[in-house]
Parts: sequence; C-alpha cells; structure tokens
Amino acid sequence: MKKHNFSAGPSILPEEVLEKSAQAILDFDEGLSLIEISHRSKAFINVMENARSLAIELLGLQGKGYKALFVQGGANTQFLAVALNLLESRAGYLNTGTWSDKAIKEARMHQEVLEVASSKESNFNYIPKGYKIPSDLDYFHCTSNNTIFGTQMKEFPKLNIPLVCDMSSDIFSRSLDFSKFDLIYAGAQKNMGPAGTTLVIVKEDILGKVTRQIPSMMDYKVQISKDSMFNTPPVFAVYTSMLTLEWLKGLGGIEAIEKENFKKSRLMYSEIDLNPLFKGFAATADRSTMNATFSLTDDKLKDSFDGMCKDAGINGLNGHRSVGGYRASMYNALPLASVETLVEIMSELERKA
Repeated sequence: MKKHNFSAGPSILPEEVLEKSAQAILDFDEGLSLIEISHRSKAFINVMENARSLAIELLGLQGKGYKALFVQGGANTQFLAVALNLLESRAGYLNTGTWSDKAIKEARMHQEVLEVASSKESNFNYIPKGYKIPSDLDYFHCTSNNTIFGTQMKEFPKLNIPLVCDMSSDIFSRSLDFSKFDLIYAGAQKNMGPAGTTLVIVKEDILGKVTRQIPSMMDYKVQISKDSMFNTPPVFAVYTSMLTLEWLKGLGGIEAIEKENFKKSRLMYSEIDLNPLFKGFAATADRSTMNATFSLTDDKLKDSFDGMCKDAGINGLNGHRSVGGYRASMYNALPLASVETLVEIMSELERKA
C-alpha cells in the first residue's frame, strides 16, 4: 500500500518524478545510468541548464538580473555562504526558529549581527511584527517558513538594503513578488527534490562588495562563472529537482499549486480547530500552509491515534522534539486525498472518544 507521506524532509515527491528518476538510474543516456555518466556530458549539461532556467522562470525572475545555482551542503552551508559573500560590517536577522538561530550563529563568526526581533521566548510559535530594520545594514535575513514550529511569514519588509531569505520549506509553494528578494536559498529535500542539492537564486549586482577573500566553494561569483559546476554536482539530486520543476510547470506553475496547498491547509486547520481532541501550536495568524503543528488535548489517546494512523498508512506525522505532538507536512506533492485521510482519522477518534 502506498503510504500517505507527511514527512518533513526528505519529503514526498510526485509519483511521475519518482518513476522517471528511477528509470534514469537504469538508463539515462544511450545505455548509461544517470549516476555513471560524466557531469560534463552534453546530456547532463542540458539537465543543469534546464533546471536553472526553470527555477528562474517559475519564480518570474527572467530578465531581472538573477542567476540560479545548484550547490551542495544544504541550507546549513548557505548560512555561512551568505555571510561570507554579503556581510562586511553588520547584518540584521529575524529570529523565528531553529534554522534562523543557526544562521545567526554562523554569521556572527564573521561580523556583527543585529537580531532585529525574535519569538524565542514563546518557543517560536509566532512571527514577530512591528520591528525596525536599520537602513545601514549590509542585508536583512529572514526564514519564510519554519518547519519545526509550523509558522510562516505572510508579509515581507520593503527595504533599501538586500533582502535575503531561507525558503527551504516553502519554495515554489505560493505566489510572491520574488523580485523583492535579492538572495533566496532552499534545500531541495523539502519541496523540490531529494537531499543533496541546494537552490540559490541571487541577484548578481549585490555580489563582489566584501573585502574578504571568499573560499571558492562558497563564492557565488565563482559558482556563477562555472554554471554550478565548479566541482562535480550531485547529478541525481539536480536531475530529480529538474523533473519536479517540470511537473510543477505542467500543473500551471506556482499559482496553480498555491490553490491546492490552500485547500489542504484549510482542511487540516479546520479539523484542528473544530475537533476538541486536538489543539494547534502556532499562532493562528502565522500558521504555515506547509507544516501544521498540533497535539492531542489528552495524551491518553496517543496510542489509539497512533495506531489508527499506522493502520491507514500515514507516515512521518511525529512532531519535532522541540515541540512534541504531531506535524503534518503538506508539501506540493502531497495529494489532497492524504490530508482527507488524516482528517477522517482525527474525526473518527473524536467519535470514539
């Protein structure tokens, strides 16, 4: 039986993407496997160029001075790379969870970091608002969606300094004016592909302004000059990400998937709010469409609920240890039917209680 995959990451991928990528492992280019051909071959160069082009196209950034890169090391490496490439004197960070907390730590190894606001005192269950961002910062960094805590930024500040955003867990999931951002990065394994590659979208004119020497692997200008092939790229992860972007384009792009994501999240949160056996963790105004965090109001029902979920083929529902309870990750590829199955189990538990 096919599982209902609510895993927070590595996460669910479209069925057709899994089938095509599996076939490519066996035969991608005239009897050669995808993972045994040269990354310098024409066949893979076409993959890399198509993946980068699709990322720019889907975000509506064609002709606006942006470059797309597929690099390695996950978002954790980008915490460091952002600071190395952009931080000369002082940067501002919005602290909304574990990942922004880590990004701040990495940046502080190099220069001053101003934490403009934080929701740490409430275990990051809301997004701070009304904060002031000084105009003399090198850049402002935020995290659009907080996987662990189930919060999501609904609005982004208008700035005269570069705006940097970690979009690892909600990239390509909703319509935004992406030209407001000067640098976006996202680990593929949440909403785009398997673990192993990270997408970086950067506006070229913000680069080259720091005086430090940047290690080549971390230097965005070097990566741009080598078309994401400064070193051997993770060919399978890039190829599968390309297939996922093609799948998304075929559905109608971000606008189309946003409608589906809204249906899923509305159904999920309606059950959490109406069912007295469950309670949500995140502040209502800041709830994530990607990750719904919730818990039982009576822990004595845990074994029953867990057993019902297992019998229904639901996977990956356990909450992160920082929050506890449950977390339903509803990424682009998760079908509405999976959310309907989970909601029915929650309703059934109420009927039995």
